[in-house]
Amino acid sequence: MGKIARTWSLMGMSWRLLTEDKKILIYPLISGLSCLAVTATFVIPLFITGLWRPPAATAHAAQLVAYYGVLFLYYYCNYCVIVFFNAALVSYVVMRMNGDHPSIGDGFRAALARLPLIAGWALIAATVGFLLKIIEDRSDKIGQIVAALLGGAWAMVTFLVIPVLVVEQKNPFGALKESTVLLKQTWGERIMMNFSFSTISFLLMIPAIGIIVLAVMSKSLVILGICIVAVVMYILLLTLVQSALEAIFQTAIYFYARNNRVPAGFDESVLQSAIAQR
Repeated sequence: MGKIARTWSLMGMSWRLLTEDKKILIYPLISGLSCLAVTATFVIPLFITGLWRPPAATAHAAQLVAYYGVLFLYYYCNYCVIVFFNAALVSYVVMRMNGDHPSIGDGFRAALARLPLIAGWALIAATVGFLLKIIEDRSDKIGQIVAALLGGAWAMVTFLVIPVLVVEQKNPFGALKESTVLLKQTWGERIMMNFSFSTISFLLMIPAIGIIVLAVMSKSLVILGICIVAVVMYILLLTLVQSALEAIFQTAIYFYARNNRVPAGFDESVLQSAIAQR
């Protein structure tokens, strides 16, 4: 219960920083739009040619190589976009936590300065995600469970990779190693963050579900269409806010665990109790 209360306190502090500087939402917004553009670049040609369907296990080797080659390229391009904008967002938040007043461009410039590191980490992340996808697609139920467990473990040990890349500018393998080391100090907060954000997302989705149910019951296509548009916009806004809050949360945890300094806008007693001393 103490961990849950502490995590919610940290989330509240992250929310306060976000409300004080709503420009932070620009990063996940552009990231989402860019990911949609990348997806469209791959999906539209594959859909037109009919090559989007996964090949059967008995397919020729050339067909398998072509399909999974394109799939890996898609994964890599998507991860490059996600990691780049996450790095820009974390850079911006770090500047804020240091007491500076950065512009949105400062975050992008910091990410551009670390572009080789970002590209390297995106390659590692895409490779792992790609392999997990293959295991999931070509395995039975047990294999899918194993892939899910491995994915969860991977998400855990890579929790602080982006802050390490941004602040310490370590190479991708060094950042992964450092994130794993810091995980020992932040283990409980990492788990509670997942639990808390999942709980909040579930609770905030209830009104959207209720609106759709009421719209269907109205038996009016106009009302249903308006409600669907409203719900989609609501879900997109929730996604943007959650992405920004998660980045602020993990940056605050990293900031204190690494530097033993209290980020601007955060409470030292809460952070101190959240970090296990090595």
